[in-house]
Order: sequence, then structure tokens, then C-alpha cells
Amino acid sequence: MSNLQKHTAIIKTLAANAGFDHCGIAKAQFLDADAKRLESWLNKGMHGSMQYMENHFDLRTDPSRLVPGARSVITLLLNYYPVKTQAADAPKISKYAYGNDYHEVIRTKLRLFLQQVNEQVGEVHGRGFVDSAPVLERAWAQKAGIGWIGKNGNLITKQSGSFFFIATLIVDLELVYDDAYAKDYCGTCTRCIDECPTDAILPGKVIDGSKCISYFTIELKDALIPEKLKGKFDNWMFGCDVCQDVCPWNRFSTAATDLNFTPIAEILDFSKNDWEALTESSFKSIFKNSPLKRAKFEGIKRNLHFIKQ
Repeated sequence: MSNLQKHTAIIKTLAANAGFDHCGIAKAQFLDADAKRLESWLNKGMHGSMQYMENHFDLRTDPSRLVPGARSVITLLLNYYPVKTQAADAPKISKYAYGNDYHEVIRTKLRLFLQQVNEQVGEVHGRGFVDSAPVLERAWAQKAGIGWIGKNGNLITKQSGSFFFIATLIVDLELVYDDAYAKDYCGTCTRCIDECPTDAILPGKVIDGSKCISYFTIELKDALIPEKLKGKFDNWMFGCDVCQDVCPWNRFSTAATDLNFTPIAEILDFSKNDWEALTESSFKSIFKNSPLKRAKFEGIKRNLHFIKQ
């Protein structure tokens, strides 16, 4: 066995031991096609008020700008699909936000993972990223052979659907690269496009972020949600899972095993009245480790008021 094969086997074993559900490896290189798609998307204003998407364009498309001497991009998936879901009439919360904030959970895992790689392989320089950094993680996941990007813009795995967090580790270590995922198994299905409440999913796997319910309920910091959207939120208070819930591939989803993503009791138990009666101090106490804090108390109250109308 060559050093490349040995190092690759060690990394995949360490990833599994760390609790990650999938691990794929791609060669670090400039993402030419993805750079053009991102530039077009930004030029059309589909990022809405998310100005941060315009920042660090060169970092998003060239891994060597993030890690000098980058040789490999390791993509890791972590399942968050919950065992239980909310009551049918409760204000809806995206499943990824049921438990603890995934940013902190995954950053901790990535630090430990990289530390163990250094212990078992030798000195490796790298940086781990999860969601909030300028990395096109879904493009790298497809290049690493994990799955394909569906019509809803999500990474879909044939074995277990799309309810996964994606983490990316860029390292200066050469490895054996997985074959890119070439086939698209969405076929002629258009359920995600047909069911999107705000028509945010366009042909060609283009998502108009400025129309997405997740954008309005999480990213939009303005005081008011546009009046023209009244009646279109389908009771979503934080995020939206419609395009994943209707995806046929998610019939293969299995419950997450990481206890960090065990649903907070109030997420499952709170009724609409409970949410409306919630005080700011209680919100900060109950959801101090939750992704819901990103919308802040004022944002949750605004969203509640909007879907109530």
C-alpha cells in the first residue's frame, strides 16, 4: 500500500470514528464553472440583502487562497434528521434547527479530526469550514463523489437523502481522490419546484435566495416582511423544509445518532400560544445553544406575527 493510499484510509477511518456519516475527497483546484455560476447568481441579485455572499469571491472558488499549498478538499457529512417532529399545528421550524447549533458542534469535531490526522499522518496544515465560511461546500461534495446537487440546490445522497450538514476540510496533503458524482438522479421529478410556496426554485438548479422562506425568516433583518408574501409562508416561522420534505430521496432518511441534534423539548412541545407568550429572557435561556438565536427574539416575534395574519 502506498503512502497516498495509507493516508487516505486513515483519514476515512478517522472521519467515521468522529461520527461523520460520509467522507469524500477531491483534488483542490480552481472551481471555474462554479465561479461563473456564482457570479451570474450574484449579478442577478438572487442573494437579496445577504451582502456577505458578495465578499471574498476569490476565496470561494480557489481553495489555495484559503490554505496555501492546498492539495485536497475533504468533504464530511453529518446527519441531522430528527426522530420526532413538531405538532402539526405548531409554527414550523426547519429540522436542522431542532437541536444545538451545528456550527459549534461541527467545528469541535473538525478541530479534533485535524488533530488526529496530524498525530497519525504527520504534520498537515489545513482549515475546516462549516457553512459560514466562503466555501462552495456542495460543489466540493459532488466532486468528492458523495452525491449530486438536486433541482432544489441541496446535495442529495442516493443512500440517505439530503438532511445532512456539510463540513469541508482543506489540507496541504495529497490523497487518493474519489471519482466525482457524475449522475443526476432527480430525473424528470419536479416536486421541489412545484411545491415551493414562494416559487424560489427556478429551472437549471437555480435558487432565488431573495424569494426563499428561509431567507425571509432568518437572513432578512428588516423590520417587515413584504406584504405580497402574506399567506405564502405555509406556517414556517424559522427556515423552510418543503423542498426537502417532498423530495422522494428523503424517504431513505434515517434518524441522526449525534445527541447534539436531539430536539430541544420546547421545539417539539410548544404550541402557537406558547410561542406567542414567550418572553425575551425565556427565549435567550431556552435557545441559547440553538440556531434560532440567529433570528433573535425580535425576528421570531416578527415571523410569528407575519404567519398569524
